[in-house]
Amino acid sequence: MEIIKGAGVWVHPGEAGNDWFEQLRTADMSVGTYCIPAGGHDAQSPHTEDEIYVVTAGHAKITSPGRADEVGPGTVIFVPAGEEHRFTEVTEDLVVLVVFGPAFGSRAPKS
Repeated sequence: MEIIKGAGVWVHPGEAGNDWFEQLRTADMSVGTYCIPAGGHDAQSPHTEDEIYVVTAGHAKITSPGRADEVGPGTVIFVPAGEEHRFTEVTEDLVVLVVFGPAFGSRAPKS
């Protein structure tokens, strides 16, 4: 067992405006925190791994092709590998606990 300290807690983003902090990595999964300040821009690309997002603080919308939903504390989102998605209209500093399966970046991109 391991307690994952700092997971899902706001960390002020650096110069880039958004920050991703990985707090745990195994072969089968990784856990981290993604922070976007109010008014920030989420420029992420589709990932090669499945994702679970758990919003721990803030408010925004999450968009994918043909869909946009408001999210806030307690919202849990599943995004399958390869699906385009991003957070938009971030009205309050957004903190998202992210679980990747398998670990983030461990699958080779499909060509």
